Amino acid sequence: MSLKFRVELDSFGELLVPFHALYGVQTQRAVQNFAISGLRMPPEFIQAMALIKAAAAEANSALGHLPAKRAKAIARAANAIASGEYADQFPVDVFQTGSGTSTNMNLNEVISALAKRQSGVTAHPNDDVNHGQSSNDVVPSSSLLASCLVLQRVLLPSLKQLRISIAKKARQGRGLIKTGRTHLMDAMPITVEQEWSAWLAQLDSATARLQDTGKRLLALPLGGTAVGTGVNADAKMTVLACRHLSKATGLSIRPAGNKFESMAAQDHLVELSGQCNALAVTLMKIANDLRWMNSGPLTGLAEAELPALQAGSSIMPGKVNPVIPEAVAMVCAQVMGNHATISIAGQSGSFQLNTMMPVIAYNSIQNLNLLASACGHLAEKAIDGLKFNKTRMQEGLARNPMLATALNPVIGYEKAAQIAKRAYAEKRPVLDVAAEMTDLSLAELKALLDPTRLTSQ
Repeated sequence: MSLKFRVELDSFGELLVPFHALYGVQTQRAVQNFAISGLRMPPEFIQAMALIKAAAAEANSALGHLPAKRAKAIARAANAIASGEYADQFPVDVFQTGSGTSTNMNLNEVISALAKRQSGVTAHPNDDVNHGQSSNDVVPSSSLLASCLVLQRVLLPSLKQLRISIAKKARQGRGLIKTGRTHLMDAMPITVEQEWSAWLAQLDSATARLQDTGKRLLALPLGGTAVGTGVNADAKMTVLACRHLSKATGLSIRPAGNKFESMAAQDHLVELSGQCNALAVTLMKIANDLRWMNSGPLTGLAEAELPALQAGSSIMPGKVNPVIPEAVAMVCAQVMGNHATISIAGQSGSFQLNTMMPVIAYNSIQNLNLLASACGHLAEKAIDGLKFNKTRMQEGLARNPMLATALNPVIGYEKAAQIAKRAYAEKRPVLDVAAEMTDLSLAELKALLDPTRLTSQ
């Protein structure tokens, strides 16, 4: 037993801790108390919190609250964690104490152990590593910072990649005219470029909304400590720490204007979740449109052909399915579900503290990463290799009875409806039927029913 565990002591008494673990007794109690899901806090969250610990140590040193050598050792250890090292030392379950205290102490204990190992410096987890801080301000600050970093570094670049792919493919479809559809039924003609421009506009709107929300994620409640009043924290620490964080991340980090709000409520992360939900709606529409366009190849629309990536059936030889749009649609469903979780958790702030912080952080970061990956997959494995079926588009367009709509101003709605119904029933072009049922010349009809003209009015 002594070879595998060590005995540590806290106010609750003795506890066995894995011998080689960098964390200590408080973390071990949390591991035992919250063996609920096996889910861990995202690495981006841990890394953001480590950046905050390093910044706080530097700030407290500059203000004379920590000896320079100790602060330097804390910052060195924290920066190693922020770079992705020691990821296996953070075993606390997502479903833990609502303030995230267990994860905060997990990090404090690991930093303390690393300071001793790396620099030979004794740094107490609470008195030194956590100096001028509380879980109640560090955890919301870490959630905001981590979400902002993933948004800026991961999701927005992936959104841009998808937009570029769609814009390029739309240009390749320039000049192609197809049947538009409303209610999944034939409607007036539209160009491929016009159709795909709607997707581009949706992505542009999503990007603008996310960027706007991102500005509010930059305000951290660090220094608010227990309830927002800043007890046991130097008021100057937050400003200095935010400067260090800005330098470390390249973002314009600033103190929250009202720390009480930023600790008791998580409206900014709920807002971010709402924008992710809206983007999921956009991606679901794009994915489903692609599935319809690709449907067939004989009995569906077959207007576009997605890249064939894998066998589509375990029993039907040669079947190929639109697997990437399907995977993206499932991502969207997950994000929508996460939004419900974050919304419920966001309103769980009782008085001065939200007590569902870990699940908010977990789902916020998962949303951003999932959407980023979905955008990248949709661009690389679906849009980039898509091929348009010009022949199929032209065949459908020629038989589209809704072309009769263009005759309304000349012969009236009722007469045009008769032509459309007869053309559909006899499976004949509207042009031929209209020539038989009106006094208009063939030249007049061709001009009125010209699909190119109908897409540019």
